[in-house]
Amino acid sequence: MVAAGKVTSYLPRAAMRYSGLVVLLLVAVLNLAGWAYLNWPVEPRPWGQVISGVDYTPFRADQDPRAGKFPSDEEIEQDMQILAGQVRQVRTYSTLDGQGKIAEIAGRYGLEVMQGTWLDNRLDRNEKEIENLVRIADTQNNVHRVLVGNETLLRADMPLQDLIQYIRRVRTELANRGKHVEVSTAETWDIWLRYPQLGKEVDYIAIHLLPYWEGQSPEKAVEYALERYQQVKDAYPTKKVVITEVGWPSEGRIRRDAVPSPTSQASFLRLFLNIANQRGLDYYVQEAFDQPWKRNIEGSVGAYWGLYTADRTPKFPMVGPVSNRPNWPQLAAASVLLALPLMAWFLARWAELRFIGRVFFVALIQLVTSAIVMVIDSGLRTYMSPGIAVMWAMLLPLLFMLFLVVLAEGLEMSEVIWSSRRKRHFLPFKTDIERSWPKVSIHVPAYNEPPEMLKKTLDALARLDYPNFEVLIIDNNTKDEKVWRPIEEYCKQLGERFRFFHVAPLKGFKAGALNFALRHTAKDAEIIGVIDADYLIEPDWLKSLVPYFDRADIGFVQAPQDHHDWKNDRFKEFINWEYAGFFQIGMVQRNERDAIIQHGTMTLIRRAAIEHVGPWAEWCICEDAEMGLRLLAGGWHSVYTDRRFGYGLTPDSFAGYKSQRFRWAYGAVQIMKRHWRDMLPGADRKLDPMQRYHFITGWMPWFADALGLVFAIASLIWTVGVMTLPKYFELPLALFLLPVVAVFGAKLAQFLWLYKIRVPCTFRQRMGAGLAGLALTYTIARAMIFGLFTSKLPFIRTPKHEDQPAFLQALIMAQEETLLGALLVLAGIAMWNFQGGEDPEARLWAVVMWAQSVPYWASLVLAAINVAPKPPSKTVPAPAPQPPAQAEIGSQGSPAQ
Repeated sequence: MVAAGKVTSYLPRAAMRYSGLVVLLLVAVLNLAGWAYLNWPVEPRPWGQVISGVDYTPFRADQDPRAGKFPSDEEIEQDMQILAGQVRQVRTYSTLDGQGKIAEIAGRYGLEVMQGTWLDNRLDRNEKEIENLVRIADTQNNVHRVLVGNETLLRADMPLQDLIQYIRRVRTELANRGKHVEVSTAETWDIWLRYPQLGKEVDYIAIHLLPYWEGQSPEKAVEYALERYQQVKDAYPTKKVVITEVGWPSEGRIRRDAVPSPTSQASFLRLFLNIANQRGLDYYVQEAFDQPWKRNIEGSVGAYWGLYTADRTPKFPMVGPVSNRPNWPQLAAASVLLALPLMAWFLARWAELRFIGRVFFVALIQLVTSAIVMVIDSGLRTYMSPGIAVMWAMLLPLLFMLFLVVLAEGLEMSEVIWSSRRKRHFLPFKTDIERSWPKVSIHVPAYNEPPEMLKKTLDALARLDYPNFEVLIIDNNTKDEKVWRPIEEYCKQLGERFRFFHVAPLKGFKAGALNFALRHTAKDAEIIGVIDADYLIEPDWLKSLVPYFDRADIGFVQAPQDHHDWKNDRFKEFINWEYAGFFQIGMVQRNERDAIIQHGTMTLIRRAAIEHVGPWAEWCICEDAEMGLRLLAGGWHSVYTDRRFGYGLTPDSFAGYKSQRFRWAYGAVQIMKRHWRDMLPGADRKLDPMQRYHFITGWMPWFADALGLVFAIASLIWTVGVMTLPKYFELPLALFLLPVVAVFGAKLAQFLWLYKIRVPCTFRQRMGAGLAGLALTYTIARAMIFGLFTSKLPFIRTPKHEDQPAFLQALIMAQEETLLGALLVLAGIAMWNFQGGEDPEARLWAVVMWAQSVPYWASLVLAAINVAPKPPSKTVPAPAPQPPAQAEIGSQGSPAQ
């Protein structure tokens, strides 16, 4: 049998190994296909001739005329060397800011120059420009045409008559010097149609044709530009029309149908150049080199009109195929190599998952890695302004954090849906066996608890079918004697097993009460049980679970929390099933790696284990989870059974529900701050790698909620910036929005899919649980942020609202969430109306703003459900667990090795 067992176990492992290679190969092929689909090259009409002319501004990536950083003559000469042989003419925009020698330098390389000037409302500067223009045109024989101003009327920098006076002045001064140079000014095509009197003053019509700014699609842009050219030509039949700007950007914001990209830029220019050559058009391509400094004038797109990048590298070939990411094969390969270690580790560690489950998660790893590679590549190709650098610095950490959350949620989903079996499935033991039973000391901390409620808890404990136990009730700091005195008397009636302690003052909150109980525990007690004061315990609790302590390394045994008061209350019904999801999904998966979260009720702990790791942590408001972490770090093992043995009360109000979750989230941060060293990798760490993984990723979604709140507030600020200071603020890459949407989708998948598999509730109850989970997003986020920056739990005032109308009660309980949700909705509407008509990215941003508001509106909806009039009482049966299978000592109920 042993040999046969070896053979049968070897074959599956071999099959798993080969199937793992199949998974890797399949995902690698799909990844390659995805990169190819997104970056498949196009092959526009080739262009193999010299370009008539280009617009030229000489600034490099680190230069900016507004900051007084100008190019040197040597740098201009390097540019002319690049352009010589590629173009016949260059057009300039100014005679100042280091641009006064362009014509002279260009002449050395046989390039003709259309000398430009920049005119605006700075009269002294205008004078210098005019003086320099006349001097350059007079002294440089390669200057045959000049431009007096650029889009001066379009910007409304001066009245038409003032511009005409400058044009007349330049023509007169050049004529006086005996120079025959054609004089004009450059404006967009519509300005020339609007001001025919301007056309009478110039020697030629200099028009700008930039279909991007008019929202034209790349496919129709050339046709549109030529139609506008013909329209102007028809308006001035006796004048020569020169296209002084024509082009398309390679990056930047989408504007209606206009999509900037390297392929659309190449397609536009190569088609236009061929048609212009056929028709004999006189044109200047906008522009020779990218000018990053322009992004603060024209937005991000202003930096990307060049045929060359700012570092003077050609963007695309004029012949052959063109891709948006020419290096996409290398990027695809890099994404596979970066993902490979994690994918291989997963396939080796989770070989028992069904094939489709392994494909799903390996594909998710690859998708996340490819997205990160794509974002980094986009960042490397982006000219960073200070504002954009700030945006990237804010969003990159959020991006990585949210992607980790997506991976963690995806792994849990894979395990829940496609695991072939549970490794550590602990069943209750049979209760009718003959054996010796160790003494159990049950501790019930209580503070200001209603006497009748607590009496029911004690009655349930009195009915325990267990021969050897005691119950310690520790009432700590209850001031009203009428509250605690009846319990003291009731304990006397229940007998010597029940001991009551009223302690005031007592520090340390619940942990202080539990430590007090430890000091008064019977000396012969071997196991400590802890339950909350509102729990009704099943009689077989101890007999069903205590036998697990027969294994000497078991430190604690945990049963789920559950509730009994929700059946005729829609609010309590929803939050009950929200709790259930954690105990039926999260705790089950953590139990597979011996990494459960200990809870302060329905838990049994070996007394020797407590003595080994130390008492309850009075500095922590989640002393139960902290104790469980120390027990696992101390080398003890845990047991979790998903059989219910006790039922407590749900919070009565949404405010109470929020307050409870705030404490839990705040306590999680306290624990991580105290025990962060235990979470680091290393052979000397007390927790094993999977335990560290579950403690980190188990709380990671809460940190993601905190980042989500920061992102929401930053989104509001950024939206205001985009609408009021568009030169300094621009919308982030759509890829940055992907993890936000992905995390939201993961939450929906959990409630729709995982709940259906693991949690025995109806579809309506699943939806209610999802609503309840979303409603806590803001509360958890605040708790995590407070926890990071404070060491003591802040005072949380619960608003008094019982005497208010129902809707006002709900509004008060969710006032902060409602305000934030309303601001996000209004900001989305404002963005849609402000730029959404022209910019699909603005519409996407608005939609993401609205999506971010959903959790905050969920808070208001749940609060409204809480205060809504209750329906007539009726019996709503809860899905009760089936009678559990039972195990004898040594059967499958014993802890896995």
